[in-house]
Amino acid sequence: MFVVAIGGGTGLSTLLRGLKNHVDKEIKGLTAIVTVADSGGSTGRLRKIYQIPAPGDIRNCIVALAESEDILRSLFQYRFKGGELEGHAFGNLFLVALTEITGSFLTAIRISSQVLRTKGEILPATLSPVDLCAEFTDGNVVYGEEEITNYGRVHKGQRIVSIWLEPKDVTAPPEATDRINAANLIVIGPGSLYTSIIPNLLVKDIRDAVANSKALKVFVVNAMTQPGETDGFSAYDHVQTFAKHTGIRPDAVVLNTKIPSDKLLKKYLEQGQEPVLADASKIAREGYLVYADDLIGEKEDFVRHDPERLASLLIKVYEENATFSEV
Repeated sequence: MFVVAIGGGTGLSTLLRGLKNHVDKEIKGLTAIVTVADSGGSTGRLRKIYQIPAPGDIRNCIVALAESEDILRSLFQYRFKGGELEGHAFGNLFLVALTEITGSFLTAIRISSQVLRTKGEILPATLSPVDLCAEFTDGNVVYGEEEITNYGRVHKGQRIVSIWLEPKDVTAPPEATDRINAANLIVIGPGSLYTSIIPNLLVKDIRDAVANSKALKVFVVNAMTQPGETDGFSAYDHVQTFAKHTGIRPDAVVLNTKIPSDKLLKKYLEQGQEPVLADASKIAREGYLVYADDLIGEKEDFVRHDPERLASLLIKVYEENATFSEV
């Protein structure tokens, strides 16, 4: 089968680490379509200087799919300390330098992928510099991905009522829509709902291609709520909010049912995050296929989906529900 994964942040890179182990086995081709609206940290600074799409999530996906030695993966993730380079990730600088040299952000991604020998293709949702914008329930409009999350954190109780890209008419690389059109399985998420997942579908070409695709569409709900974005959201709320802002109804929904350890849970609760309630029956009543399982790992100090468990479940979902011939 041919798989397209759509998202951003740590959620998409975690998913890719699992899926790459199935490339050349169950998976014939793997493509990641990545949001480029990030406005914070090293990525935000480089965007302002060079007027390019945000490189940070792209870098993380290249590293996630890399088959190269540990030293090269570590090099791409290395952050400089001190001086004018403080906080910059080497991989971000590498992508910017290649973009300047070749004149193409897409070419820069391809060369970087060749250097790290990725088991899959990485494509930005758009090649245009874009800003994520949101209107909250108090009527205030906030510009910038990082600023949107920060506003929600500071103004507790305020919700996002509408979200869009500026400029609104940006286009996707033709390669991105081609991969969607050829896909058997489209995986959306996991990740921050408003700032990692939805922005990809705000690009009209991407949204239309996904909506018209005959592929099995699977939405993976985040394991934890996101402060300033999805405070108090259940899994049902995630699915309904995604459908509301994108107009896309997935075929299946994947939920995590495992609660983190007491120590880890306490840490997250102190940060205003809590496990997303897996209200599977409520989602199923809306006609979605629901797959609920223990999907988070236990080896880290963070709550993350276990890459292999998630990848294996997604392959199972496809095998049980695909009703069309493979491309």
